[in-house]
Amino acid sequence: MEETLAERIAANPTYQKLKAKRTSFGWTLTLAMLVVYYGYILLIAFNKELLAARIGDGVMTWGIPIGFGVIIFTIIVTGIYVRRANREFDELTEQIKRGR
Repeated sequence: MEETLAERIAANPTYQKLKAKRTSFGWTLTLAMLVVYYGYILLIAFNKELLAARIGDGVMTWGIPIGFGVIIFTIIVTGIYVRRANREFDELTEQIKRGR
């Protein structure tokens, strides 16, 4: 009985649509996160002088706000995914549950 239900869900066009949209969106956000994260790592590896440069006369260097920016970007990307999942993906999931 479980196989029949799983096969029926897998054949549902709404499920196929959900799977394609979620996969595509997930990879897009993953690519954006990888670019930002590895960009920061490459900056650390190849341009330490920029990150060590002081901002104004204080003790803060550019590495601190740029690193903080990476963390903020991660939070924003997570929020974007959650917002879309709660709106679009959950609606498609409910349609699948109702058998449409």
